[in-house]
Amino acid sequence: MDRATDRPRAPRAHHHREERRAWPFRPAVALLLVLVPALLAGCSALAPPAAPAPGQSTEAVRPEMAPEPTDTRFHLTLLHFNDIYEITPLQGGRVGGPARVATLRERLLAENPNTLTLLGGDLLSPSAMGTAKVDGERLAGRQMVAVLNALGLDVTTFGNHELDLSKDELVQRLGEAEFDWVCGNITWADGSALPNVAPYEILTLDDLEKAHAGEGGSLRLGILGAVLPNGAPDYVAIADPVATLATQAVALRDQVDVLVALTHLALEDDARLAATVPEIDLILGGHEHENWQIWRGNDATPIFKGDANVKTVYVLDLYFDRESKTIDVEPELVWITDQIPDQPETAAVAARWAQAAFDGFRQDGFEPEQTVAVTTVELDGREASVRNRSTALTDLVAQAMVTAGSADSVDAAVYNSGSIRIDDVLAPGPVTQYDVIRILPFGGDVVTVEIEGGLLGKVLDQGVANRGTGGFLQYAGIERSEDGTWMVAGSPLSSSATYRVSLSDFLLTGRETGLDYLTEENAGVRVLAERGDIRKAVIAELQTRFPAP
Repeated sequence: MDRATDRPRAPRAHHHREERRAWPFRPAVALLLVLVPALLAGCSALAPPAAPAPGQSTEAVRPEMAPEPTDTRFHLTLLHFNDIYEITPLQGGRVGGPARVATLRERLLAENPNTLTLLGGDLLSPSAMGTAKVDGERLAGRQMVAVLNALGLDVTTFGNHELDLSKDELVQRLGEAEFDWVCGNITWADGSALPNVAPYEILTLDDLEKAHAGEGGSLRLGILGAVLPNGAPDYVAIADPVATLATQAVALRDQVDVLVALTHLALEDDARLAATVPEIDLILGGHEHENWQIWRGNDATPIFKGDANVKTVYVLDLYFDRESKTIDVEPELVWITDQIPDQPETAAVAARWAQAAFDGFRQDGFEPEQTVAVTTVELDGREASVRNRSTALTDLVAQAMVTAGSADSVDAAVYNSGSIRIDDVLAPGPVTQYDVIRILPFGGDVVTVEIEGGLLGKVLDQGVANRGTGGFLQYAGIERSEDGTWMVAGSPLSSSATYRVSLSDFLLTGRETGLDYLTEENAGVRVLAERGDIRKAVIAELQTRFPAP
């Protein structure tokens, strides 16, 4: 399938890029507050108007009102979203969908031509469709770049999952993008710049109406970018994000009116950035997959993040006052639902790539549209759930691994919750093979091993320590008592015993947080067999538990 430039892009904000250079004056950030009128608190009732004097006209006399002053502030609208993996809506079409975001973008542009669309990273991976092979190669985010080109995205930063791609795949995606990439703390391993990636960007936006009225019609907007360093491959180098942004912010401050940090960092790092780098006016982030709106630092720097897969987006109206150098920010969290129609051209691009991906899955032995089960329970795959506790879905996957390893008489199964990427709830009802691919887009084999009890206990303890992250472990055949004792197959774990366990192959790479010692080279582990694609094991388990009529 050819790369989709696919449609003429909707009109952009009036802006042009300047050279990347550096600013001393810090505009104060004034967040608009909704004030409750003081009359509600203890004011006396208003007296009725006095009766008119004899001969006085009863016509109301209105005091002369001064004309409202013209608002000379520059108005900039930012449409921000983050962590997008699906090019079509979720939950049976009820929520999400970039074609609906494209409609919102067009509406915002109609209201304010100075509208920019920004993305806080994680767009190329992980994605179920990204694992499909088209023309002999994995899509690896190709479908998402095409859809975001059609949507009209202006600027994105890197997310850590962009680096799931091989170096060659990443270079291809960077070349296909019609939007800008901004990330100041990433280079190739040798220190050279990535192609089409700028460390920062300065845009001059022109408000033509104000310019024609002689009121000053331009705004200099600086955009910084940074990504967290977790799990970076050896083909890149990633510097400390907060330190990098601090240096750049100081260097750029005298060149811009407003400075925005477009980040893909943990929330605590965004908060530290806000508290320690007062030169930054606004932080638009990603990574958490849940919406956040917080203020940190002496200047109360605002931080905004949306929900993953454009379940929500932020619309931020910024008003910059040239005289006072203040910025008023009016945020709105917008839910993307089926109440917003698709933008037709973007929807058509998404449909073409979805069909290409489905054809690729068929070549790999999957029938993505085939219903494999009709469930009677909710299967919760939201990251906020699976990275903190077990759910019906995590239990089903673990039991599927036990069943897959039954030929090796396994006692239990263990896998990392980060394997589950659907970040969605499958309501009771039909489940297709594509739903299973969405649940486990990375796939991978179920590997059976013999593992020493002491090592198994250490692994399980680390899984508890990893709560809240993808390194939180899910399991079957294993329980943890209130006093912290591990039970395997109904008996207390013995450090001197040896257990047969099904593991996800990723766990044996040593790349999970705190589990670098869990590899095939560890003397406490002996690989028994590979028992096939975990997704096919889950399909078989679904068919057994919830057979389709």
